[in-house]
Amino acid sequence: MNTLPSQHIRNVAVIAHVDHGKTTLVDFMLKQSHAFRENEAEMQQTTILDSNPLERERGITILAKNTAINYKNYRINIIDTPGHADFSGEVERTLNMADGALLIIDVLEGPMPQTKFVLKKALEMGLKVIVIINKVDKKMADIKDSLEKTNDLFLEVATNSDQLNFPVLYAIGREGKGAEKLEDAIKSANLEPIMETIINYIPAPNVKDGSFQMVVSALDYDSHKGKHVIGRITRGTLEKNQKVVLIKEDNKKTPSTVDAIYINQGLKKIEIDKAQAGEIVEFTGVANATIGDTLADPTDPTPLPRIEIEEPTIKIAFFANTSPFAGREGKYSNSRELYERLTKELETNVSLKLETKDDKFIASGRGELHLSILIETLRREGYEFQVGKPEVITKIINGVEMEPVENLIIDVPDEFQGVITKELGERRAAMVNMNSNGKGNTRFEYKIPSKALLGIRNILLTKTRGTAVINSTFDKYEPVTSQIYNIRNGVLIASENGTALAFGLNNAQGRGITFIDPGTKVYEGMIVGQNSRKEDIEINVAKEKKQTNVRSETADIAIALTPPVKMSLEQYLDFLAENELLEVTPQNLRLRKKYLTHVERIRHERENN
Repeated sequence: MNTLPSQHIRNVAVIAHVDHGKTTLVDFMLKQSHAFRENEAEMQQTTILDSNPLERERGITILAKNTAINYKNYRINIIDTPGHADFSGEVERTLNMADGALLIIDVLEGPMPQTKFVLKKALEMGLKVIVIINKVDKKMADIKDSLEKTNDLFLEVATNSDQLNFPVLYAIGREGKGAEKLEDAIKSANLEPIMETIINYIPAPNVKDGSFQMVVSALDYDSHKGKHVIGRITRGTLEKNQKVVLIKEDNKKTPSTVDAIYINQGLKKIEIDKAQAGEIVEFTGVANATIGDTLADPTDPTPLPRIEIEEPTIKIAFFANTSPFAGREGKYSNSRELYERLTKELETNVSLKLETKDDKFIASGRGELHLSILIETLRREGYEFQVGKPEVITKIINGVEMEPVENLIIDVPDEFQGVITKELGERRAAMVNMNSNGKGNTRFEYKIPSKALLGIRNILLTKTRGTAVINSTFDKYEPVTSQIYNIRNGVLIASENGTALAFGLNNAQGRGITFIDPGTKVYEGMIVGQNSRKEDIEINVAKEKKQTNVRSETADIAIALTPPVKMSLEQYLDFLAENELLEVTPQNLRLRKKYLTHVERIRHERENN
């Protein structure tokens, strides 16, 4: 199979805020373009491109993915990008392969923080943008308001006046319907109007004259062929067995030979012998490639500009597991294995940075979710380790210490307005806007230091009974403000090794809430609950009820315990204090004090006061 000439190729990124319907829309484009046979399983599936188990569990796109459809005599390469701000590095590197973008906007939410981020990036790169107002069948849809807010957003981020003229289409993504007019979207049969607009509005790739050249935009792995290099050919052609030069950031050049070449067709990879400029390809044979490197013809080894990624704002320290349970539940548990795995992650996780300091490895990323996905991935692969409290990354600019500040948007039912203003007020957030939609919901907009966001998600979800929708994006660096003090209560610390018993846990619940069930193995220094007061207290949850010879009317009545609080990985990270660690294994998440014994904690406290 040979690729089409560049005039018949369209490279399109699908961008949006999280949960606005990108992946669902791509699903139907694949199905309606006959990428699958009618009897194939994919025809009955949803979020087909979210193949990663974590993506399916969480309902979000984490990794950008390439696919392609044939429409009439055109080939449309589609790049489905993450919608969450923490994975914006994925968005940045993949926009490099596109000539245009589909901007999906949920009609109920309108433009959101990540909408602004991805649109700004797309326009800065000169991409042609098609706006799709999605979910127009919703009863509470305010089409006019969404369009006005979208126009306002373009006015804010456009780099030139030409970008203010963009086509708008309307869609019901979950039904695979789209149209140029709102009234036609409801009765539409398919997404052909969207595909027609892509062909007519998105330009063909800008192909340069000369020999082969491309930037490495993504990597994949194959157990048989090894590393797969992915990118868009900027100029020239690429053939099987062709000699190329790999150009690294330091301009070091390494000769290589292209092995197999592939293009995407639906979810399949089709092997080809030759690819033209403008095509998005995947090939093997270049083992040392990393994202951002240039591949070029040996006769003209000129590097292309590297992909620029915004700097990380959050860091987490990884440690080898040193708890009394170390080595019991994981396949990989020592420092060397942990370091090797984290180093390997750098090859494909472009927003991740890693440094070694003393006995820990400090991973820096774009947010708590970005780093928590890394943690969850490692534990599922059989690693056990410990992590510290997430910390905000500051930098020195013109001799002044600066910290990241974020735009925070919170949508809640009106009844929780007081909760939001109280919690954000305590964290010294500056309210930018507060607007009730008249339908029972209020939107708050804040400017807030990133450090003040740590731990807030869990608190707000608890106090709004899970109804708060919380989104934030990086805004800028500002001079460091006064310390945001930890307003969390103290914890209940296991004072003995053993197995938690109902009697001991009942005593603990007299002091606060518990995190563990009876029968849970515990060790001294392990955190088993939260105190109702500010201070930490030690308690023996392995304590048995003493037996006596005296019977009472209640002697045989079982102890009735309140069900323990179970937290997610992100909630544990939010909960952590400076002097605590989270033990992570394939089987369990355990909170613990950095210093396990009472004596160690007292000594450390004295040394630091």
